[in-house]
Amino acid sequence: MQYLDILCIYAVYIEDLGMSDYSKELVAASTIPIVLEVLKQGDNYGYAIIKRVQEISGGALNWKEGTLYPVLSKLEDRKLIQSYQKDENGRTRKYYRLKPAGKKFAESMQLEWSSVNQILSKLWKAQGHLT
Repeated sequence: MQYLDILCIYAVYIEDLGMSDYSKELVAASTIPIVLEVLKQGDNYGYAIIKRVQEISGGALNWKEGTLYPVLSKLEDRKLIQSYQKDENGRTRKYYRLKPAGKKFAESMQLEWSSVNQILSKLWKAQGHLT
């Protein structure tokens, strides 16, 4: 199972519980690692990142541009990603690519989130919430 899939499992699990509105805390905590994981798959532009997240989450995560672009700006300020302009079908788009420091940061976040996933899975299994 890929790391991005693990992050999106939380969203799907909450959706299955009928809790389609995510807490601000969950969205804030998961947005950066999800963006980094999407960019590990290749350079992309904002709208395509939003669509990829919708796809991988099965529609459970529906980010708005107002959610994504401040995160992209923050990641660029931290020198974790780099933006560049690319002409595509007569239209100029702002693409983002993961820098080496961003890849390293994504790997550390993957370890953290995987650890949290294991802890929660054990707790939920012990309580009989997962089979």
